[in-house]
Amino acid sequence: MKKRNTKILLVDDEPDILEIVGYNLSQEGYQIITASNGKEAITKAKLEIPDLIIMDVMMPVMDGMEACENIRKIPELNHVIVTFLTARSEDYSQVAGFDAGADDYITKPIKPKLLVSKVKALLRRSKEQEENDKTLNVGGILINREEYKIIKDNIEIVLPRKEFELLYLLASKPGKVFKREEILDTIWGNDVIVGGRTIDVHIRKLREKIGDDYFKTIKGVGYKLEV
Repeated sequence: MKKRNTKILLVDDEPDILEIVGYNLSQEGYQIITASNGKEAITKAKLEIPDLIIMDVMMPVMDGMEACENIRKIPELNHVIVTFLTARSEDYSQVAGFDAGADDYITKPIKPKLLVSKVKALLRRSKEQEENDKTLNVGGILINREEYKIIKDNIEIVLPRKEFELLYLLASKPGKVFKREEILDTIWGNDVIVGGRTIDVHIRKLREKIGDDYFKTIKGVGYKLEV
């Protein structure tokens, strides 16, 4: 993924944040698009199809959580990485962010160089995952990594990117007991700091969407995670 072809949508109601973050990322060669609230972010995301969305949580008109949930319902944006950049650092806020479909949750304040490093890590991980496109058919569920599609009983199930990658990882090695560190490294990467509860949130969401029976019938897929 060449930087000059990489689009990043910045969403924040504070002009100073848009200016500072946008400047530092544009200096790295990324194309920067901005929006000042969640509603505007959805409109611009559908128009521009960015590779990454960096979004605040507390905003007027529509907050980041609601915007993220809406973005995850749009098929053409399913591949887009979404990370929150917010001053809210509470555990429940982070869990809510991942529940909404975010791939990462970064708290303010953060030094520009560290933010740039995190952005590079997110995009690098995305590229590595896309280069390993495969299709799995496990337990009656078709998992098409190239098109990010889940087919169960001839019905397509749309999943946020990180939920898809987690399901793909677990289904790729039935019977394997995954350590949390291994999952975090494979799905989020060493350069992205997330809590252990992140996995629990994503597993719970997968059980709700795919069905608990799937995790019970395929050994090692989800329910044999090392605690």
